Amino acid sequence: LLGVSTKLKEKERDVAIGLMIRGFKDAAEEAGTSVQGGQTVLNPWIVIGGVATCVALPQEFLMPDKAVAGDVLVLTKPLGTQVAVNLYQWMLEGSSGKWPKLRALGFTQEDVRRAYQRAVQQMARLNRHAASLLHRYGAHACTDVTGFGLLGHARNLAAVQCAPVNLVIHNLPILARMAAVSKAL
Repeated sequence: LLGVSTKLKEKERDVAIGLMIRGFKDAAEEAGTSVQGGQTVLNPWIVIGGVATCVALPQEFLMPDKAVAGDVLVLTKPLGTQVAVNLYQWMLEGSSGKWPKLRALGFTQEDVRRAYQRAVQQMARLNRHAASLLHRYGAHACTDVTGFGLLGHARNLAAVQCAPVNLVIHNLPILARMAAVSKAL
């Protein structure tokens, strides 16, 4: 699915959309697949996404319900992506009551751009290497951390275990200053 922003000028669209399609195709090739078909829609935002399918043997799947005592919780990417994206949008809009509050706390536009760029880089990186490491080191279970946040996914992970489990978290990778943004709001 390709969402073409109605806010872009024609020349901007020609450049941005071409680069997005090329990047999406490159990422698909890196993942060992190809892009088939597609649909384009007009949208207020630029969006690109798709559905990946594969054929795999049952023993190749890691499900979220088989954690065992002593397992280590590993995050493959730092937390704070959604906060960085929201912060960037608030900065661009300028009218949000949140951006002036954060500016008063010392957040600069450069801080926001740096966090946003790091978030984009993380979102663009495949999880392929992390997945191979899960298999190499005998991981028992896995899940993602997306819209429910770390706490929501940790609760879901704990709730589906076949045996009782406790999660102990000592430290977390977080995009620079995004924890401070969350606390300030």
